[in-house]
Amino acid sequence: MFTGIITDIGTVTEIEQRGDIRFRIQTSYEADKIDIGASIASNGVCLTVVEKGTSSDNTYFYEVDVSAETLSKTDLGKWQIGSKVNLERSLKLGDEMGGHLVSGHVDGTAIITDMSDDGASTRFTFEAPQHLAPFIAAKGSVALNGTSLTVNTVEGVFFTVNMIPHTKAVTTWGKAKQGDIVNLEIDTLARYVARLNEFQQS
Repeated sequence: MFTGIITDIGTVTEIEQRGDIRFRIQTSYEADKIDIGASIASNGVCLTVVEKGTSSDNTYFYEVDVSAETLSKTDLGKWQIGSKVNLERSLKLGDEMGGHLVSGHVDGTAIITDMSDDGASTRFTFEAPQHLAPFIAAKGSVALNGTSLTVNTVEGVFFTVNMIPHTKAVTTWGKAKQGDIVNLEIDTLARYVARLNEFQQS
């Protein structure tokens, strides 16, 4: 589990086609403090570390294998050498819960349809897939590219969130642009409430 509080911005440095696709991601996380088999949320996708180490330039990295199923549900298929990635290590018992519970199991992708200044912040408008839109509620939580965010408004398949300057500075959101595709994970609570309502009406 994760909280949606980004703790590093990684960089994709190698992409290798095997049975699955293997990505090498440069990080500030110290290699000797990453366990093989550990989970790291990379742009909100829970990925398993299969290799780690220190590069010749003394930077740390970890590697992950990504299946075709994951590529079909996320933005990972668009990653290129040099792509920047929001990173979060998995939650430990006793850690501060700063965002909301995030599983790292991305439900689909959303599209940035508009960006506008709102004071010092930026208001982003997203278009969600039709089948996920009912799970998004005003003042509820969503995880977008792994970042825990509060929904401002909802209108049909469109919803808005505000990014404060701090969020833009410590994540990849400062480089986002209209038309970008982002990973969307709906709130777990919303999922179960909807399922309960569906059961009660059947």
